[in-house]
Amino acid sequence: MNLMPHLIVAPILLPLLTAAVMLMLGEKHRPLKAKINLFSSMLGLGISVLLLCWTQQTGVPGSVGVYLPGNWQVPFGIVLVVDRLSALMLVLTGIIGVSALLFAMARWDRAGASFHALFQIQLMGLYGAFLTADLFNLFVFFEVLLAASYGLMLHGSGRARVSAGLHYVAINLLASSLFLIGAALIYGVTGTLNMADLALKIPLVPEADRGLLHAGAAILATAFLAKAGIWPLNFWLVPAYSSASAPVAAMFAIMTKVGVYTLLRLWALLFSGQAGASAYFGGDWLIYGGMATIVCAALAILAAQRLERMASLSILVSAGILLAAIGFAQPRLIAGALFYLVSSTLALSALFLLAELIERSRSANEVPLDDEVEALPRPQESLQPPPGTNLDDERNAVVGQVIPWTMAFLGLSFIACALLIIGMPPLSGFIGKLSLIGALLNPLGLGQATDAPLSGAAWGLLALLILSGLASLIAFSRLGIQRFWTPEERRFECVPIIALLGLCMLLTLKAEPLLRFTQAAADSLNDPQQYVMAVLGTRAVPSPEAQAALQEVQP
Repeated sequence: MNLMPHLIVAPILLPLLTAAVMLMLGEKHRPLKAKINLFSSMLGLGISVLLLCWTQQTGVPGSVGVYLPGNWQVPFGIVLVVDRLSALMLVLTGIIGVSALLFAMARWDRAGASFHALFQIQLMGLYGAFLTADLFNLFVFFEVLLAASYGLMLHGSGRARVSAGLHYVAINLLASSLFLIGAALIYGVTGTLNMADLALKIPLVPEADRGLLHAGAAILATAFLAKAGIWPLNFWLVPAYSSASAPVAAMFAIMTKVGVYTLLRLWALLFSGQAGASAYFGGDWLIYGGMATIVCAALAILAAQRLERMASLSILVSAGILLAAIGFAQPRLIAGALFYLVSSTLALSALFLLAELIERSRSANEVPLDDEVEALPRPQESLQPPPGTNLDDERNAVVGQVIPWTMAFLGLSFIACALLIIGMPPLSGFIGKLSLIGALLNPLGLGQATDAPLSGAAWGLLALLILSGLASLIAFSRLGIQRFWTPEERRFECVPIIALLGLCMLLTLKAEPLLRFTQAAADSLNDPQQYVMAVLGTRAVPSPEAQAALQEVQP
């Protein structure tokens, strides 16, 4: 019996069961819960790696694995699908989850209740969003990960965190409402929410109903674009991510990519070149919206005075690059974008963790930050607020004790993160941007011929790739000069930063295998028939009674 298909559901069930166990343990067994959380997270990462390797095997039809949890025939029941793209996102989620948890175990997991259970529920929602193959269950997993993120966002108290958290909750509730409205419109037109089934039915939609279909798709996309951080729907992201605790902000770096992943998955399936009159619907909005996001975020980075804000704004720059690349519908460009997604997400997660070490290592703030002075983290004697303190007072925010460590580690780690995010050679960030530029100079998307001149949008994105890197270079250089004071020595919280940066270095040395993988994933997205046939061709397993009845009627 081949057990590999059953592993598809394991990344969802494992954190669900782990969270249930930790809730039953209560708050008196924090060390035990931390160990269980770490073990479960590492096991989930191992399962994700196995699924990634499985999609590479030639024995898997079209490199797509399908699992029917309820054993209902497609398209009527829940369907989970793993292919190269979803497996890549599973591994990336597992890596960042383990790294953020290691950092949190030093002190942040003790700053509030139910941290470990919420962390596992967050992982469950992320894994489920990457594996699901229908819009309704995508909504369910979105709500699961958002519900957990609300608790994690407020973890640690403090007025700034609560204020930003309330805005975060309100925006995501609105996005969830738009999600439901868009999905309802699409279901009303097509009669299905299964992604593979939608890919077959959208080209057959009557012309009279096509406007309603496009309206539903646009409303649905607005919810995902708000989560991905496109301008002007990204006003909530920087305050929220900057106010969150360091390990939570590191996890939020992958949450933003959920919106990007969903847009790429749905756009490649539902509005590919095979979608008839709906082919490439909304592509220009992705291109120009992504470019506007890059411009606004790059200008804001030049004005930023805190490392957490710069990391949050860098997330917006990377989101703009990814969204614009998706809009060109060019396999080579999407392959480069996927490589860039992996490199930038690892680097940004490391930067969020590093930012807290740098801020906590400073004995004083010698740089006036105007309206941001009150938001600076301040050393505390303990992670827990003193009895009788007012949690609404920002000065009582839980920020932990000063972390001692060598200036060499902080400085070199800061330089490595900056070079990765800027895209300077020879690191993986440069390889990602170089692959994007190379693909832009060879346009093959949106029906263009191989010898067609570059469009204005392609030239614009190419220029923004360079100029946004220049803006980040100026900002990181200025901030690096202002921020460093000599700390003492402590190592534990530096382990996940070293691991994330080490993986980025490994991507630099082993860029070719990952680029081949992302190119194969992009080619699969460009040919959605593999995905559609793998999902719709999966049959439910007959019950024992049905099998017995079938044997009786056979001669």
